[in-house]
Amino acid sequence: MPEEVLFKSESKQSREEIASYLRQVADNLDSEAAINLKAGSESVTLTPPSRPTFEVKAEREGPAGNMTERSVEFELEWDENDGEEGGEGSQLEIE
Repeated sequence: MPEEVLFKSESKQSREEIASYLRQVADNLDSEAAINLKAGSESVTLTPPSRPTFEVKAEREGPAGNMTERSVEFELEWDENDGEEGGEGSQLEIE
């Protein structure tokens, strides 16, 4: 399926700075507010529905035999034309 990137930002941040960004997203989700993303001249405003699909993915990446890069990705996904319901899946636990 084709993809259009509406916004992208990537930079090294301290764990505390990252936690602050994630907290702001969590606060906006709790209060059902839009999520406003801005970096330089780029910006986008997104309004997730009450039940988007939440995906968490942990990966190991790199060339064969030297896969030393690790990542964790948190993704909210929804169809703008589908109303309020997201997909169903197993219960996530984060400890």
